[in-house]
Amino acid sequence: MGALDISIVGPAIPAIEKSINVDKQLMSWIFSIYVLANLVGISLMAKLSDLYGRRKIYIISLSIFAIGSLIVALSHNFNLLLVGRVVQGFGASGIFPVASAVVGDIFPPEKRGRALGLIGAVFGLAFIMGPVIAGLVLKFFVWNDLFFINLPIAALLIYFSNKLLPSIPIAKESEIDWKGIGILGLLLSTFAYGINRINADSFIDSILSYKVLPFLIIALISAITLIFIELKAITPVVNPRLFLVRQIRITGLIAFGTGVFQASFVFLPSMAIASFGVAASTASFMLLPVVIATAIGSPVSGTLLDKFGSRMLIIAGLILAALGFIILSNVQSDKLVFYCGGVFLGLGFSILSGSALRYVMLNEVSASERASTQGLITIFISVGQMTGAAIIGTLVASSKVALEGYKQVAFFIAIFAGILAITGIFLKSRASELKMSSGSD
Repeated sequence: MGALDISIVGPAIPAIEKSINVDKQLMSWIFSIYVLANLVGISLMAKLSDLYGRRKIYIISLSIFAIGSLIVALSHNFNLLLVGRVVQGFGASGIFPVASAVVGDIFPPEKRGRALGLIGAVFGLAFIMGPVIAGLVLKFFVWNDLFFINLPIAALLIYFSNKLLPSIPIAKESEIDWKGIGILGLLLSTFAYGINRINADSFIDSILSYKVLPFLIIALISAITLIFIELKAITPVVNPRLFLVRQIRITGLIAFGTGVFQASFVFLPSMAIASFGVAASTASFMLLPVVIATAIGSPVSGTLLDKFGSRMLIIAGLILAALGFIILSNVQSDKLVFYCGGVFLGLGFSILSGSALRYVMLNEVSASERASTQGLITIFISVGQMTGAAIIGTLVASSKVALEGYKQVAFFIAIFAGILAITGIFLKSRASELKMSSGSD
């Protein structure tokens, strides 16, 4: 449901713009405000699930998401649409981290990779289905009807969540770290707001402008303040001491890199148009090899993860991503080269975005911190996405020839992926992971 909601919005943008008559520059807020609300809510919902049980918070998150979908579906003006997207984003913030934490609660260490891989596969398949469903619905109905789709899905999920999910609280009853949650929300929202307002055409001047710089300064001050607050908190929403663990530091860095890789995915259709002169609709279909490779690779990588451990899989994922970007950096007029690069990217994404990074976090923390650390992975990836989008946009805008700009971006990201692959060598071996897992569980 979460993946469908993201992938059906894109095709609906022209219809929304025409229906409610909004300036094109404001349309990006349909995505941005969803991301902001999602980032602000992740740590709160994850922590609440640790304290009060997965089932209760998961059902609340699904209900909030459904209410947001209903508001969007019933909206006929831009302000109400944005309100609905905020509610949707906040509800979605508790869905994926809690789902990943449930895997850690239910499955033994030797089977977690397979389960996390299935979650990644579902996301890949939903991304394939989303544009098709959107196209069919928009052909016969209005754009509002797209968001009604979430309501029966949410009702079904709530019903089965109530029957199947564990309800016992994982952490001992304690006070919620409201200060930490508030400061983290301020940090993430100001960073997201500031970086989304950077103008790629005048990067330096834009950063130094009053529209961006004050928000980035507030984000920096919030980050420093958060460290001091969380070191004193009894039940911190983000435990700074976790980052003393090498395994978690490396995983956070690779998660950030994964976000940068995902941001590049947005620019691939434009690269296809610049390379081959195809229509925008054709360029979107040219990404199917990426999505199909992701959908196939996720369950396979999950099974391999249970057998070989996270270190080998993460390094393999980074190498595959690097090869994909290297191939794309050399694309000329041969579509087969573009498709091959897309397949390598999809396989790399299936490992990094699906199961391996979340698997590391499940093994490195106690049961009471599982949802919180799964939320951290999502935050690192989201920050990487926003940072990557800003940097990629700047590099492309600064190039005189668009295609050369995209190829330059692909080359630099390939180098970045290669550097991250080297850092992956310092992750724990499979034997060490199983030893720690058996000890903590």
